[in-house]
Formats: sequence, C-alpha cells, structure tokens
Amino acid sequence: MTNTLICIFSTIGALSILFASIGIVRMPDFYLRLSVTVKAATLGVGLLLACAAFFFPDVSVTTRAMAIVFFLILTAPVAAHMIGRTAYHSGTPTWEGTLLDELDEDYKKQRAGMLEDANKEAAAAAEVRRSKEDDSE
Repeated sequence: MTNTLICIFSTIGALSILFASIGIVRMPDFYLRLSVTVKAATLGVGLLLACAAFFFPDVSVTTRAMAIVFFLILTAPVAAHMIGRTAYHSGTPTWEGTLLDELDEDYKKQRAGMLEDANKEAAAAAEVRRSKEDDSE
C-alpha cells in the first residue's frame, strides 16, 4: 500500500515539474511563466518530499520533509508575488493579448506622488545648498 502511494505521488510530482518546465517554454510573457512555474513546481517538489517522508520511516526524515514542504508552500507564493511586483515596477512588458491591467491606474497615481515628493526634496536640498553657500561668502 505504501509503495503504491509512493509511486502515485512521485509520478504526479514528476509530471507537475515537467508541466512547469513546459510552461516556461510555452507561456508568452514573464508573468505567466512565473505563475505556472511557481504553482507547478511547488506542487511537484511538495509531492516528491512527501514521497521521501513515506519511503524513509525515520522520524527525522519525515519531520524534515514535512517542514520543508510547509515552508515551501508558505514562502513560494510570497516570493513569486514580490518577483512579479518588482518586474512590473521595472517595466517588464505584458503579453500583447493581456486585456486588462488593473494595476496601471494605481501605480500611475503612486508614481506621480513619488515624483512630487522627489521634486520637493530636491528643491529643499537646493535651498539648503544655497543657504550654505551664502553663509560661507
């Protein structure tokens, strides 16, 4: 029974990782590649580690495997979100078939506010330099 479960989980895990690698090649833009890869690879690695936990009856191996699966499931989506957000901020283009960009308006407002703040800071710094130059003369 355990061997059958290990075979099923390892096959599904390996296929999931295979689908993730195919997704890297087939998806048209960075954001879709990131999404497919993180989801499929997390599932695949999680299932393969579950197989290791079943295969080795030692408590330390099982505990380590389950801890790794837990932290992988916890951190992979957060890391993917941060990578995607950084790519969006740096101007990575979306696929031409993308119909809706919900973040565009929000980030335009945010960028405009950041530019205003930067201009105010630059003006204040220039004023400080001018006052120091006037004091030194």
